Amino acid sequence: MNDLRRIDLNLLVILDALLSEQHVTRAAERLHLSQPAVSHALARLRDLLGDPLLVRAGSTLVPTARALELVAPLAEALAQVQSLLAPNTFDPASARRTFRLAMSDYGAAIILPGLIHTLRREAPGIDLQISHASREGMVEGLLNGDIDLAAGVLPELPGELRSTPLFEERYVCLLDRQSLPAGGVLDMPTYLSRPHVLLEMRGSGTPEIERTLTALRERRRVAISLPHWSVAPQFISGTDLILTVASRALQDVQDEALIIVPPPFAIAPFTFVSAWHTRRGGDQALNWLNRRIGEGIVRG
Repeated sequence: MNDLRRIDLNLLVILDALLSEQHVTRAAERLHLSQPAVSHALARLRDLLGDPLLVRAGSTLVPTARALELVAPLAEALAQVQSLLAPNTFDPASARRTFRLAMSDYGAAIILPGLIHTLRREAPGIDLQISHASREGMVEGLLNGDIDLAAGVLPELPGELRSTPLFEERYVCLLDRQSLPAGGVLDMPTYLSRPHVLLEMRGSGTPEIERTLTALRERRRVAISLPHWSVAPQFISGTDLILTVASRALQDVQDEALIIVPPPFAIAPFTFVSAWHTRRGGDQALNWLNRRIGEGIVRG
């Protein structure tokens, strides 16, 4: 309790700036404080936390292991305080916030164009930090506070997390038009005999496809494995490769040499969602951002 009485909110704000800038002068400029004031605050923080927090390495300050442990919970704590002190209504036109979003490049291509235009028009003071993460990474980031909102295919979430559906998606196959079998229909024998492009990141893969094939007691040969889909269509033209992917991933493919057809077996559609931690449920700004994401996809 004695230590708690010695801490004021300004110290936490200064610590956040120091960990971000890793430089006393830049942190002072960011906070509109004098350099001696920030140096004095750092000395107090070192005393309170029993750790140097930042150690000099040349012209910069390098965070200690203890300081790195504090980055995520500190950001979360400051966001909670900001939410607590904010008025019940959220004014996007005057808001000043930074949100950390996690999604795949597939999700980014669908969500970000409309969302960014909305923010520049309605909430120019809101900034975004976008990170690329697997499904497992998104869940972990939401739980530990590293991210504010995740967008992806997240069918199984821990009880502390909530989600809202954004859209339902189906799978299609992309292949070279000349490699399509006679009759213009991709059949199962052709699908299984051809080499495939697999989209996966950190082992997450496309489990819906593999689970379906396993249930059918079939396997496909993966010739190329990629962590993102954006370059995959370039590999297909002039080859016998097949790419099985979510339909919206191919909405901008203009190559007339390529053709999009249904897979020769039924793959269950999936729901793309946005997810957040229950502790952020009262954050009016985050709720507003979440609604704008959904509205932007519907309009698109």
